[in-house]
Order: sequence, then structure tokens, then C-alpha cells
Amino acid sequence: MEKRKIEDLKIEYDRLQKKYGAKELDSIYNGGCERNPNICFVFMNPTGKNIASDKSWKGRKSPWLGTKNIWKLFNKVSLLSDDTYNKIQEKKPKEWDYEFCDYVYNEIEDNKIFITNLGKCTQVDARPLTDDVLKQYLDLLLEEIDIIKPKAIVTFGNQVSSIILNKKISVSENRKISHEIIVKDNSYKVFPVYYPVGNGIFNIDKSIEDIKWIINNLDK
Repeated sequence: MEKRKIEDLKIEYDRLQKKYGAKELDSIYNGGCERNPNICFVFMNPTGKNIASDKSWKGRKSPWLGTKNIWKLFNKVSLLSDDTYNKIQEKKPKEWDYEFCDYVYNEIEDNKIFITNLGKCTQVDARPLTDDVLKQYLDLLLEEIDIIKPKAIVTFGNQVSSIILNKKISVSENRKISHEIIVKDNSYKVFPVYYPVGNGIFNIDKSIEDIKWIINNLDK
């Protein structure tokens, strides 16, 4: 059987959106470097704050479009330029047009990173998802990883890290510690990191510190 491409997974994500997401919103997929990125960043799940979740949106459906806070993290770890970060901070959500969304993600791609969520089911707000729902996406996430083959994976928060690693993880006890997962006979290093936005915004400095360390130790 021919190996699937990233695009091929969207049908599955859309099916699960109807089952677990808000009916009036679209699924949010992923974005960035799809061929051997240095880091695959795995967040939890998207919300309706992402302007691309609107059903009328015809552009890319990548994480964090139309939002501000998360881009501080990528800027502080030198994965997003000051110029692009400042443009993001100046824009209101509705001012993110298709061209600007591509502009941001072209830079993310150039910086050799890939951004995704474990759960692709968009909710109207930041309500927590159960482990059972997020686990419905695990095989698809592992397929994503197999397709892009990143050097390392960063998982944000206890819940996402625990599900992906299939063991109970407390980020506070695992800072700068790598775990291993095997996907289709390939081994990947997984680094649990504090969730840096929403309720986790007070941990963003720890997230920045740990991601800088991960970047500096990628090839060790």
C-alpha cells in the first residue's frame, strides 16, 4: 500500500471533527516544514479563535492563525523573526488574510519546524478534551510523524505528553528529558514541555528556556 501524504489525512480529521468538534466549525490541521523538520511541535486542540476554523475560510487551516500569544514563544526561541512577530502583534484577527497566513507559515517552514495538534477537533472555546477523545487522534498523529520524520518532537502539557508517550508524564519532573517513541521502526526523541498559553501562560518562560535547550542539543 502506498504511503499516505499529509494532505491525505485531512479526510480523517474532517470525519472526526463531525464526531468530536463543534458542528459549525472546521477542523484545523497542521503547517510548516513537512520534510524532516528539526522539531515537530504538538499542541492540544484548536479553538474557534483560529480564524481558519470558519467554514467560509478558503485558505490554509493551520494552527494559531489570527491569534497573538503563541507567536511570542516562537519569537523568543528564534524560530520567528522580530519583523514577523511585530506584524502579528499589530494585526487584529480579521486582518489575517490568506496571504499573511501563508507568509507566517512560509517562515515557519523555512525555520524547519512543523506545528500540529494532537486533537484536530476544533471547539468553540478552550474547553478541556477528555483523554478518550484525544486518543482517537493518536494513530493519525503517529502517521503524521512517520510522514514528516522530525529530528525531535516537543509535546506541550501533561495530557498530550502522557497520551503520546503512553505513560503518566508530569512536565515539571521531565524538563529537558527526552523519551523515546517508535513509529514504523523509526525512533524519535520526545521532549515534554510546559503548555505556554491560556491557563499555562505563566509557564511560558519555562517553555522558552526548555525549547532553547532542546534546539541547542538537537544533534547530541
